[in-house]
Amino acid sequence: MRTATVGIVGLGYVGLPLAAAAARAGFKVIGFDVDHSKIEKLKTGRSYIGAVSDEALQSVMADGSLRATSDFSVFAECDVISICVPTPLTKQREPDLSFVENTTRAIAAYLRKDQLIILESTTYPGTTDEVMKPILEARGYRSGRDFFLGYSPEREDPGSAGFETATIPKVVAGDGPVAARLVALFYGAIVETVVPVSTIKVAEVVKLTENIFRAVNIALVNELKVIYGAMGIDIWEVIEAAKTKPFGYMPFYPGPGLGGHCIPIDPFYLTWKSREFEVSTKFIELAGEINVSMPHYVMSKLSEALDTRLGIPLSQASILIVGVAYKKNVSDVRESPALKLIELLESRAADIAYHDPHVARIPKTRKHPMLAGKDCIRLSRDSIGAYDAVVIVTDHDGIDYGLLANHSRLIIDTRNAMQRNGIVCDRVVKA
Repeated sequence: MRTATVGIVGLGYVGLPLAAAAARAGFKVIGFDVDHSKIEKLKTGRSYIGAVSDEALQSVMADGSLRATSDFSVFAECDVISICVPTPLTKQREPDLSFVENTTRAIAAYLRKDQLIILESTTYPGTTDEVMKPILEARGYRSGRDFFLGYSPEREDPGSAGFETATIPKVVAGDGPVAARLVALFYGAIVETVVPVSTIKVAEVVKLTENIFRAVNIALVNELKVIYGAMGIDIWEVIEAAKTKPFGYMPFYPGPGLGGHCIPIDPFYLTWKSREFEVSTKFIELAGEINVSMPHYVMSKLSEALDTRLGIPLSQASILIVGVAYKKNVSDVRESPALKLIELLESRAADIAYHDPHVARIPKTRKHPMLAGKDCIRLSRDSIGAYDAVVIVTDHDGIDYGLLANHSRLIIDTRNAMQRNGIVCDRVVKA
């Protein structure tokens, strides 16, 4: 058993896997969250995150390696505190650091000498030094002398069986050489590989760079999808052929838009910060515009197909959305393009239902609160046949695509799911 007590603030898709990994590494771990329902589930050994099974959770809870609480006064017991809270955008697409700021203030109230405080939340360069550090130093303590401050960007990939917290290389940095060494030592005890960088700002930008890279390339193939579609060319066939080139090409795939906490949000953290330096981010902002427009494109393809194939206007159509999570095989609906698409269709008076094997009920979200409480329907021959069109938005593995093919009148496929599952159906329209 290691002697340090570790606090993990924010027990979501990043924090809970980190807490479990730290506990397995031999640390005594205390998980903090303001959501009391999460705390109660954890106390009974029930996980709400796919990356942490009930069995894995129960093993570290049973031996006392991990406990969960909403009592922030327990921060005083922690030698290391890792902050894994949300960093969303405001309606004006500006950084909302309220979760980071409030957490830092709570830590500052119980700050003691020699604690190591690490931010993992994705943010713009300068957040750790310019926002967190002054709050922590407000009572007279000094970073690098009385406490130590660091940054290490999260790198979780929900739904991926090939990666887990302990095997994903961890970028680390600290405020000064001692802090940098402590951050590297801490994560080195949990993960297989640590990647030290020279400054906290570099570490903050690494995470932004990773997600901007994906956002820009997805925007490119989304734009190509629209262009090639107008020419009668299948973008997915093009990509499959292009990726046979063993050099100079990396495949990215189009879709109905971007979802999740990272890719739709992170680029705008950099564009906001860039204004301070009077530097434009035209390329990044254009990519954002293209990706944001994709639900509108899907709706237009659906409307056209309903009209030309079934003679039904969108305002009189009943539509079944298949998949509302932001990516396959997860239950996370944050920033999901499916929610935007549902709202767009309902604004046109279409009758909408959804099926998602991972989302029994749509939870309350910041952008789409009116959809909260909408229940999943079961897929069956009769339920599918009751709708004029099916729109595949999220291509979960657990969906019976053959059933969809056999009993639907029209399928709008935004993920090429039917063809990838070997199903040939003349009622499929790719979008």
